[in-house]
Amino acid sequence: MDCTQLTAMAVYIHTLGCARNLVDSETMAADVKKSGAEITSVPAEAEVIVINTCSFIESAINESVDAILGLAAYKRSGVCRRLIVTGCLPERFREEIAGALPEVDVFLGTGAYDQILQAINGEFEAGSCILPPPEARVLPTHDAGREPSTYPVAYLRIGDGCNRHCTYCIIPKLRGRLRSREMPDIVAEAKALIAKGYKEIVLIAQDTSAYGQDLKPKQSLAALLDRLAGISTDVRIRFLYGSPDHTDDALIATVSRYSEISPYFDLPVQHVSPGVLKRMGRGYTEKDLLQLIENIRSAIPAATLRTTILVGFPGETDADFERLLKFLEAVRFDHAGGFVYSDAEDLAAHRLPDHIPASVARERYDRLMTRQAEISLEKNRSRLGNICSALVEERIDDNLYVGRTAFQAPEVDGITYIESPDLRVGDFLNVRLKEAYAYDLKGEIECPI
Repeated sequence: MDCTQLTAMAVYIHTLGCARNLVDSETMAADVKKSGAEITSVPAEAEVIVINTCSFIESAINESVDAILGLAAYKRSGVCRRLIVTGCLPERFREEIAGALPEVDVFLGTGAYDQILQAINGEFEAGSCILPPPEARVLPTHDAGREPSTYPVAYLRIGDGCNRHCTYCIIPKLRGRLRSREMPDIVAEAKALIAKGYKEIVLIAQDTSAYGQDLKPKQSLAALLDRLAGISTDVRIRFLYGSPDHTDDALIATVSRYSEISPYFDLPVQHVSPGVLKRMGRGYTEKDLLQLIENIRSAIPAATLRTTILVGFPGETDADFERLLKFLEAVRFDHAGGFVYSDAEDLAAHRLPDHIPASVARERYDRLMTRQAEISLEKNRSRLGNICSALVEERIDDNLYVGRTAFQAPEVDGITYIESPDLRVGDFLNVRLKEAYAYDLKGEIECPI
């Protein structure tokens, strides 16, 4: 393809879903810029609109479709002449999606992100669905030219895909099997990001703690963190999207060894009832989880624990839910996200008996999240008076900034408001916490670090 044909063309990329999708969009944006086109933040000015979609659960599907229909209006009223949909939505629904969304010119699945320039340049027939196997896509390397759009935070993808077979999850179908990047390539990208001034590097993948299990010889997240921690003392390293059964003693020990690594463990337990865990396809028990949490807190007393919980799974009884709620109250996670089971015909769980009425599942969700909000508030109140290191991320008013501490992950947790007339985004500051809310905190500057 003659990429010079894209010179001066304006492209707008709209991203839905998780941080992993954001990295895919940033990589596509780098390809667009290298082709000579420009990225615009104004869809009305774009000749090409790209929508990078999510289809993990029903609400995400609906949000993706709404975004497509909304942005398609620019083909009628704006300068847009090509609408491209990428990512999980076309990967999940495949060719049938073309008939449902005739407004779209080209659909690219998760294995076809690297064909974005061909799609922009009009090299595919109208309504084409480009759906190579997700594993066919070579993961971008450190020299891809990606510029993170989340300063002073940068997400760094260390792998893609998942080898699990959880019955409620569509991700292995959408992303393929686990594929880890080589460690030297990840380290090179981290060094480049830090050299550009990014102050928090967040490692992500579909199953981050399974990193390296597919490589030859095998590697581990612990070994990767050991390499990354030595790059700079003026940076915070965090990893998200972990799993309980891959959080081992070596990983815990590595986190405890370095001040640069946030002692933050993302442990999506989903449930604790034996019957529910078995039907979900989760390979651990409540006893395993309690032992893991004890190991983490024994090794790192200041560790932050986050989890994700799924309610309303087929066959979940009142007793199952009460056991889950009791577990939540006993462990007292710092942060917890909840989901109601989202059914679909292409999920293995769809074929299970005893589906839960939506009203019952929602009531359980509300009870769970109400209790977690109370626990989170109690946790935040216990921090009042403490001095914490906070990364300044945004100015929202003349005397008010948004920052995050080591125990607050971007996007998924609360924030720390910082009162000050003049701060610099990207600085780490000592903040004395003085007000607590269910998820957020407020503090004042103690002294520069």
